[in-house]
Amino acid sequence: MADRFDLAVPAVSWLAGRALREGTVLQSFAFDETHKHLYVLQVRKNGEEAGNLCLNRLDYKGNSTGHMYLQGFGHGVSMGVQNAADGTVWIWTEAASKNGYGQGVTRFRFVAGAVRTAEDVKIRKPIPGSTNNQPSVCMTSKRISVRYRMDGKPRYRVWNLESFVDRDYDDPVADFAQTGAHPDPEIPFQGYALHGDHVYQLAGTAYDAVTNPPAKRGNAYLSCIDVRTGKLLQRTRTGAGQTLAYREPEGLAVRGSRLYMGFASGTAGSRRFSLYYKAAKDKS
Repeated sequence: MADRFDLAVPAVSWLAGRALREGTVLQSFAFDETHKHLYVLQVRKNGEEAGNLCLNRLDYKGNSTGHMYLQGFGHGVSMGVQNAADGTVWIWTEAASKNGYGQGVTRFRFVAGAVRTAEDVKIRKPIPGSTNNQPSVCMTSKRISVRYRMDGKPRYRVWNLESFVDRDYDDPVADFAQTGAHPDPEIPFQGYALHGDHVYQLAGTAYDAVTNPPAKRGNAYLSCIDVRTGKLLQRTRTGAGQTLAYREPEGLAVRGSRLYMGFASGTAGSRRFSLYYKAAKDKS
């Protein structure tokens, strides 16, 4: 099983100030290490209430290799890439938007230039009575997780990926409450990633002149929860990208031995994104 990342090590810049199809901020991202593709989700311009998303595919230098539109899917809080045994690459996202957030999850193949709607994908609702379902995939452990809300409170549920694909939801690996994302519970949650026996979380807001000025180097926090116990193992403020203009934390993903964080920058209507990573691991 994968080792735990040490969140206290310094962050390293990987991509800086890259553009996406829409001029909005990135919401989440994931890697297809087999084909060296980076997938990035963003809300379409004027599409937040309807849950309309743009899925960008880029190479590892940040150059676009295509995009597709997901109409009525959600907010794009998290996503996952599944490399199937037959070579198929499946993209997992939230789906069935209500009030701008997906009420289920789905998977589909990337087709450059395509438009997908809730009517032409198979939507899964693995947790009856839940809302705001958001998936993450760990190909190291062959698991999938869904962050969801039950009675308004956020939780995580984790399954073996093969069972989930077969729609066998009755025997999850774990189910636990979201905890410890930020010292201030009012600060927005900005993404998560499942990796082995751990869930990594990102929370924080963009710079502003009053509550989060650049001089204080931001309020973005990284944290780690143990899937086996549901306990918070580590939480630390990150100074990654502190010189960026605007600097809103958005999205987490794992690629090999690196945990990546996303940050939006630039001006409204013309946002850019940057990725930073932490490489060291703790063997515990």
